[in-house]
Amino acid sequence: MSDQFELQAEEREDLGKGASRRLRRLADHVPAIIYGGDKDPQPLTLVRKDLEKALENEAFYSHVLTINVGKEAQKAILKDLQRHPARNSVMHADFMRVNESKPIKVHVPIHFVNEAKSYGVKTQGGIVQHQETDIEVQCLPKDIPEYIEVDMLKVEVGQIIH
Repeated sequence: MSDQFELQAEEREDLGKGASRRLRRLADHVPAIIYGGDKDPQPLTLVRKDLEKALENEAFYSHVLTINVGKEAQKAILKDLQRHPARNSVMHADFMRVNESKPIKVHVPIHFVNEAKSYGVKTQGGIVQHQETDIEVQCLPKDIPEYIEVDMLKVEVGQIIH
């Protein structure tokens, strides 16, 4: 893991649909929740611009994050993200606490390299079709890869990569 992601959060006391709408509209914050581990679920609020800035980095989706709530730092991964259907703005985020000594399952993006230089594309006139853009990996949180790279240079027409 090359990048370390840290978010500042506050505990949320006012719960429900109306409270979440007020939070998004008036305070420019995003409601969130952190759950899992030995602790109870904890409703949070995050600053919208900080969250959206972090979401610009692809690694944010699969890395272990540090969420600071008051003076307490919690390790978690992003489990779910709800976006507005028309504006694409973040409406809610779910984080799951992780234990550094227990394996977890996460989705890691696949990066395809050398597609344009591929033997099957250049000399055989083929096209590359992606059936999957990410893959589920189970490992310790410290071992989560940023992405998995697939070299397409020697792929021929009709060849399938598993």
